[in-house]
Amino acid sequence: PAAGGNNSTFDLSPKTLAAVGVGLVAVGGASYLLYRHLTRDVMPQKWRRVGTVERIHFFPVKSCAPMDISKPEVEYDCDVLSMSFEGIRDRTLMVVNENNEMITARVYPLMTQIKSKKVSPSKLVFSAQDMPDLELDFEKLDGPGKDVKTSVWGVSIDVMPCGDRINTWFSQAILKKESGLKLVHYPYPKPVRCTNPRLKSMPFIRQEDSGTFNDATSFMLMNLSSVADLNTRLKNPVDALQFRGNFELKMDVDEPYAEDNWQWVRIGEDAVFRTVAPCTRCIFTNINAKTAERSSEGEPLKTLRR
Repeated sequence: PAAGGNNSTFDLSPKTLAAVGVGLVAVGGASYLLYRHLTRDVMPQKWRRVGTVERIHFFPVKSCAPMDISKPEVEYDCDVLSMSFEGIRDRTLMVVNENNEMITARVYPLMTQIKSKKVSPSKLVFSAQDMPDLELDFEKLDGPGKDVKTSVWGVSIDVMPCGDRINTWFSQAILKKESGLKLVHYPYPKPVRCTNPRLKSMPFIRQEDSGTFNDATSFMLMNLSSVADLNTRLKNPVDALQFRGNFELKMDVDEPYAEDNWQWVRIGEDAVFRTVAPCTRCIFTNINAKTAERSSEGEPLKTLRR
C-alpha cells in the first residue's frame, strides 16, 4: 500500500466496508484538531501500511470476557453499529441492577471472568467459575412489550430483557446471590443512543458513532507499541486486553502513540474506519483481565495520569 497523509492500513480481511468511529488511546493537540477538522470527512485515496492486526477481541457482554473463538480462520463483519461474528454482535448484552442501572467490572471485577462461546447462529453459552454453563438463545428472549429503560453513562435507552433464568445465573455468578441483576439486550439494527456527554467536546464524533452498549464508540484500536512503551514504566507490565480494545495492532516498526495522528484506518481492503476520539481511561484498566484482581497500586492508571 502507498503512503498518504496520516492514514494507515493493517493486514486483515473483514467482509464489510464501513466508515465508522474508532476510539484511540491518546489526545491530539489543538493545531492537529484544527487540521483534521478541515480534512476528516474526505476518505483518502492513498494509504501507508503500518502493520498487522495481531489480536481481535469481541465482547458479547459489556464488561465480561472476550468471546472464545477457536476457529483458525475467522471473518468478522464491521458496520456502523459494531463488529459481528456469524450473527453475534459486540457488546449487545449488558448487566443491570434491580433499578435497571448499568453495572460494570469497575465495581464487580468478577465480570471479567464470565466467558462466552457461540454454539449456533443464535445461541451463546456462558461459563463462570463454580457455575453450570448457561445457554442463551437470542431467538427466545422475553421479547417486545417488556422493554427495560436503562442508560449508558447517563444516556437513556430502551432495551429488551433476557429472562428470569438468565438473570438468576448472572446474579449468582457476579453477586453470589439468587437475584439482584438482570441481563438486557440491545435490539436495534443501528446506533440509537445519543453521544456520551463526556465526548461532546470532541469535534468529530457523531451520534451514529455511539455503537451498542459501548462507552464511547463502536470500535477501539490499540497500538501494541504504545502498550509496550507504557509497560517500560510499570513495575508489573499489563496485557493489552486490560484496555479492552477490539483490534490490537502490531506495527511493522514500533512507533508508540503514532495512532494520535491517524485520521483514517483501513484493515485489509474492505474495512475503513474514521478516527473520531481518543479513549479516556478509568479504573477498569487496573483490573487484571486474567485474574480479576484489582491493582493495589492503582496501576496502570496511576502512570497514565502522569
